[in-house]
Amino acid sequence: MDPTSHPFDDNLRRDVANRLAAFEQHTENHFNEEVARSKRPLRRAAVAVTLISNEQGAACFLITRRASSLRNHAGQWALPGGRLDEGETHEAAALRELHEELGLELAPNTVLGRLDAYGTRSGFVITPIVLWGEGLQTPKPDPNEVAAVYSVPLFELDRPDVPIIRTIPESDRPVVSVPLLGTVIHAPTAAFLLQLRDVGLRGLSTRVHQYEQPVFAWR
Repeated sequence: MDPTSHPFDDNLRRDVANRLAAFEQHTENHFNEEVARSKRPLRRAAVAVTLISNEQGAACFLITRRASSLRNHAGQWALPGGRLDEGETHEAAALRELHEELGLELAPNTVLGRLDAYGTRSGFVITPIVLWGEGLQTPKPDPNEVAAVYSVPLFELDRPDVPIIRTIPESDRPVVSVPLLGTVIHAPTAAFLLQLRDVGLRGLSTRVHQYEQPVFAWR
C-alpha cells in the first residue's frame, strides 16, 4: 500500500477520464429484462464518486454514513446520491445530490465519466458518476441525511484484502465487500469502489452486476 501511488494531479484526472471513456458501460438497459420480470417500475438513481485531494496531495474519495433517522437503509455506508428527478440526467442528479447531502457544488465539466449501472434488491438501478473535486471546500453534511462523511485515500483500495468475496445460502450470487475505515462496506457501494479501482485506476474491464448485496440490505 503506497500513499504516493495515486497523487491528485492532472495525470490522474486525464487517465481516469480516458479509461472511463474507453470502458463499455453497462447502462440501465442491461436490467430491462430483470425489471420486466419483477413487474416493478424502473427506479433510476445516481451516486457521486467524488475524487478529492487530502493535505498530503493524495487522491481520495468521499463516502458517507447515512443518518440513523432515515426510513430506508439507515446507518449504512453510501456514496452521495439518490433518485433522479423527472427529466434529469444521471450526471445532473449526482451533482445535485452531492450539493444537497454534503453542501459541495461542482460544475458539469467536472464529470469524468460513468461506471456500470447496478441493480439493487430494493428496486433501484444506480448509475455511478465519477467527479473531479478539485478545489472543493470542507463538506457540510445535511444532518437529516448524513451522519458523517469521510475522505478515504484511493491507495486503501489497493490493499490485498480488497475485495472480500463470499457466498451466502440465500443467493447464488457472491456477496462483494470492501474493508475500509475499520469496518466492512457492502454492495452496492462496495461494487462501485471495486470498479473505480479496476476500471478507473487500472484500466481493466471488471464487471460488478454479478455481485450480491448482504441480506440485511435487501429491503
